[in-house]
Amino acid sequence: MADKRFTGVIPPVVVPLTKDRQLDVVSLDRSINRMIEAGVDGLFILGSSSEVVFSTDKRRSDIIENTVRIVDGRVPVLAGIIDTETERMIEHGKRAQDLGVDALVATCPFYALQGIDEIEWSFRCIHDAIDLPLFAYDIPVCVHNKLNTDMLIRLGKDGVLAGVKDSSGDDISFRYLVLKNEDAGHPMSILTGHEVVVDGAYLSGADGSVPGLGNVEPYGYVRQWKAAQAGDWETVKKEQDRLARIMEITSVTSGVAGFGAGVGAFKTALQLMGIFETNQMPRPVHSLKGENVEAIRRVLEANGLL
Repeated sequence: MADKRFTGVIPPVVVPLTKDRQLDVVSLDRSINRMIEAGVDGLFILGSSSEVVFSTDKRRSDIIENTVRIVDGRVPVLAGIIDTETERMIEHGKRAQDLGVDALVATCPFYALQGIDEIEWSFRCIHDAIDLPLFAYDIPVCVHNKLNTDMLIRLGKDGVLAGVKDSSGDDISFRYLVLKNEDAGHPMSILTGHEVVVDGAYLSGADGSVPGLGNVEPYGYVRQWKAAQAGDWETVKKEQDRLARIMEITSVTSGVAGFGAGVGAFKTALQLMGIFETNQMPRPVHSLKGENVEAIRRVLEANGLL
């Protein structure tokens, strides 16, 4: 059966930076403690929201070290080991293990694009090299491959994968993944990263969520998860409707797209709420300014977050 340590609300931690683009440890401390106090069930660092692909090896280590220290064993910490190919992911994974994380999260290799056999072998190589639970991160928009459902189930049944973090946005594929995981005896924790339709994922049987918006509004996601566990689907939908309105912070801006619009909006909201000191972005991404900041402010005000 899936490891129950990795269920519930597990936000992907947004990383605060100082004006000169150094890790803002004070703001990180404030944000992590706020999410834990809200009742989240774990934290995922060094995914997209944690700027993993913008980070040097030293920055990756700094993020892990500080997160593990701040968390102090209160919730599990999952660390992304995302990189272009298998050997580098193994190096990142060994370092993360030494620094005390509880599980690893890996995408398929990218840049030198491979077929399903090589992708499966990559996950098996990582599992064989490192004695920590391993999650597959399905995010085809970034790595140019959609993870095959039958492959994931096979890896789960073989004990290679402890779970899947699905950020594919493909709700049909997600439904079949949950069903086939159940048919196989539920070897994996299936987590959705699709924060606007978490209610549907829970109704499908998902084991939890990894919502970037959970940095901004963790309380709503925690209430939603508890309601789902109690079978209170009216409250699950009510919370999701509110969270979907808050998620509009990522779409009310203009002149920005992708990472700058998504994570940039999260950082701007956290700054406006007094949790982050700045909304600084990593180079070459521009920080949101002017009317874009005001647009986000209006969404937060309309939803009671300011």
